[in-house]
Amino acid sequence: MPNMLSEASSPYLLQHRDNPVHWQVWGAAALEEAKARNVPILLSIGYAACHWCHVMAHESFEDPNVAALMNAHYVNIKVDREERPDIDQIYMTALHAMGEQGGWPLTMFLTPDGAPFWGGTYFPPTPRFGRPSFTQVLQALAKAWETDRARIDSTVVSMTRALAANAAARPGDAPGPQVLDEIRARLLHGVDWTRGGLGGAPKFPNAPTFRFLWQESFRTGDTQAADAVDLLLNAMSQGGIYDHVGGGYARYATDENWLIPHFEKMLYDNALILDLLALVYARTGNPLYAARARETVGWLLRDMREEGAFAASEDADSEGVEGKFYVWEAREIAEILGAEGAEEFGRHYDLPEHGNWEERIILERKTPFSDPATEARLEAARRQLLARRSTRIRPGRDDKILADWNALSIAALARAAAVFEEPAWLELANQNFDFLRRVMGQADGRIAHAYRAGKISAAGLLEDQAAMIRAGLALYEHSGDSARLQQALQILIATETYFGDGAGTFFMVADDAVDVPGPKARNVTDGPTPSGIGLMAENYARLFHLTGDASYRARADALLAAFGGRADMLAASPVLLAAADLLENAACVVTGDAALARAALIAPDPAVVVLRASGQALSPGHPAAEKKTEQAAFVCQGGVCALPVTTAEALRALLRPLAKT
Repeated sequence: MPNMLSEASSPYLLQHRDNPVHWQVWGAAALEEAKARNVPILLSIGYAACHWCHVMAHESFEDPNVAALMNAHYVNIKVDREERPDIDQIYMTALHAMGEQGGWPLTMFLTPDGAPFWGGTYFPPTPRFGRPSFTQVLQALAKAWETDRARIDSTVVSMTRALAANAAARPGDAPGPQVLDEIRARLLHGVDWTRGGLGGAPKFPNAPTFRFLWQESFRTGDTQAADAVDLLLNAMSQGGIYDHVGGGYARYATDENWLIPHFEKMLYDNALILDLLALVYARTGNPLYAARARETVGWLLRDMREEGAFAASEDADSEGVEGKFYVWEAREIAEILGAEGAEEFGRHYDLPEHGNWEERIILERKTPFSDPATEARLEAARRQLLARRSTRIRPGRDDKILADWNALSIAALARAAAVFEEPAWLELANQNFDFLRRVMGQADGRIAHAYRAGKISAAGLLEDQAAMIRAGLALYEHSGDSARLQQALQILIATETYFGDGAGTFFMVADDAVDVPGPKARNVTDGPTPSGIGLMAENYARLFHLTGDASYRARADALLAAFGGRADMLAASPVLLAAADLLENAACVVTGDAALARAALIAPDPAVVVLRASGQALSPGHPAAEKKTEQAAFVCQGGVCALPVTTAEALRALLRPLAKT
């Protein structure tokens, strides 16, 4: 079959539509062709903003000789990992089971029925980096398929067992204080206390992990946990991983000092970092975090708006060169700002004549956030640089709309709107939520995963449902609009119906998915985004505190216990761990007073739940039922409410104390 990608909606797949490789989309037709030809499948997974995906495409997939080899011996399938994270999850898990380090592009070799037997990531056109050439790999595996099928079959059996074991729940006790203490200590041991973040190069934001540490600082009073988060945000917000001209954080830094970004910007990173900026600002009042939050939302509105939501990502490359759009020369900055302006700018941002990266300058802030007058002048200078940069050829932009990533941004915007006193952000969050429900909502209550140009291109996954429930609950807490609660509950019913496994937990894909091979996966591990299971545990815990309905507590307990038997692995599930704390220790603030509600909404402790009770009857099971909340607030914990308070100061005194740094 010829290259079949021209009809795809994914920008990543469309990037490969002119390759001489006979690419096909994932689906039954490609698998049937492999069976008919009795050849293996070459599965290549990447995403539109992936630099090394572009490199491998230019080096290998655009080469007619390499393509001829691929076409002769394999059925070749391209997958956008953002559009089909369920497929990516299966084969990334298989790669890890093979003892290989994951990454993208993900290159996997499968039997005609989709079972993995060998894989890797990027392969160069000639042997280097300690890796064989892609041509050598293609030839060796084609020969093995012809002459050593028994060995391949043995590998398939091992991989099938590994995937089944990974998909299984591991029941035990729900994570308690001792488990949380042990994991907090383990994570803090891995912190780079000089530069911020975890470990050495490369460095990722790891937002779910640091949000867990932030919550731990309130559960335990561990000031070191709070310090780790503050250090991370300060280092990233001053470093080159942050786009000081246009706003927004890049996906990761390739060095240990946060200077050199891998320049692509992802919606999910910026949503999760925005949420963290708001939480930490609520405690510290650090003006740096307020500035970065406003600049990041500015980037979202200026560059990422797509129909009624946000696009998925911006590329690292422009004109085929990584970072070209973002970097500078000292003479160019002097030309734009003038000699005097460049001199002042250079006191705050290093402007070495020969650059700090490949003879170019990546801007990083070298001085602390300063007085308002200085910051105003620097902001004006950055606006001048932005105007010049806007004349350059922009990086590619993946304009597909992903429900889960957008839902993360909705919850972050709601919190940030309260903390930074930006009511327009809450309105934006509401508009985005309504758009996703209208355009991606299904008749059965589910939310689809991916949408572009008027077309839904991927069915909804657990992460989409869970993140949308969480977003709906966030809007409910911030507005008190009971319609938002009902919308969240509608999605919850569909989630339990189609994704529940009948044993208290959830599969990543729905029960009617027909194109996902192997055992259905349960994913409790947080990557750069939260796992659907972790988010569902949070949703149940939050619903229990909002409604007083004991059935939500029972469902949260069951979900937490389903993975309690893997306590040694729960460090990779910080969202689930935070949900355990939320369930046991949350402070539910019940009030009908707007000022008291706002005081609760801007609390820096993530384990604060806000129930705006004005004009609505509380469930009889709620500890605040029958209480007069019009001009007072009740803080309810452990099924008991404290005496009413009428001032923000008195309310804050009842919440978990702030960790002091």
